[in-house]
Amino acid sequence: MGRLVPAVTRALDILELFLDGDGSLSAPDIVRKLQLPRTTVHELVTTLSARSYIVPVPGQPGRYRLGVRPYQLGSRYAEQLDLAAEGQQVARTVAETCDETVHVAILEGTDVIYIAKVDSTHAVRMVSAAGRRLPAHCTSVGKMLLASLSEPELSARIPDDADLVRMTPNSITEPGALREALTEIRERGVAVESRESNPDVSCVAAPVRDRTGQVVAALSISVPMIRWSDERREELEHLAAKGAAELSELLGYRSVA
Repeated sequence: MGRLVPAVTRALDILELFLDGDGSLSAPDIVRKLQLPRTTVHELVTTLSARSYIVPVPGQPGRYRLGVRPYQLGSRYAEQLDLAAEGQQVARTVAETCDETVHVAILEGTDVIYIAKVDSTHAVRMVSAAGRRLPAHCTSVGKMLLASLSEPELSARIPDDADLVRMTPNSITEPGALREALTEIRERGVAVESRESNPDVSCVAAPVRDRTGQVVAALSISVPMIRWSDERREELEHLAAKGAAELSELLGYRSVA
């Protein structure tokens, strides 16, 4: 984990004071509550105000309330919550069709976070949970999401000298090999992961797009190796693509014929 930046931490501490306050704070309030130097608080308040994270309270000189920017960030987060809700609905439909474990995941840095999950009813099935985080390069959803990035974005997240985590003997650990896999995924439109994150499970995944056409998530189907075959893989690739397309449509995406 990298070093925390003190100035950013202090700025966030100031914003979080509004969670439990009466809606407005003065600079002396912040100094007292956070035990920070007055000069530091003045600089942080000035910066936060300039970026619309806080704004002066009309008629109350020296007092501040939250500005429009936190609301905009909250609205963006709410959109992700909608994605999770819609994703859970579609994942349930897909799982009912194939009776395998279905996930919807988003990309955060070089990891994927599962935001929706529906279990298979089989006694032998993948064990996981919504909220779980895994290295993107070891999962079908992660590789699908990495494949959707532009080359500059991908290089920023996974440079050529990156040290990729090995979760199983089948995990991709070389950035060059990962890029080759991502090229194939872009061409095929679906991603496959064969025992790369779990030695007993293989997965397929397809991209989920929002109304602008941007890939914002991926839907995967995970299958224990005892039920995996080339024929099953092809069947599940089609089903994952169909499910991802349905979720994309719910998010407002309209494919161009």
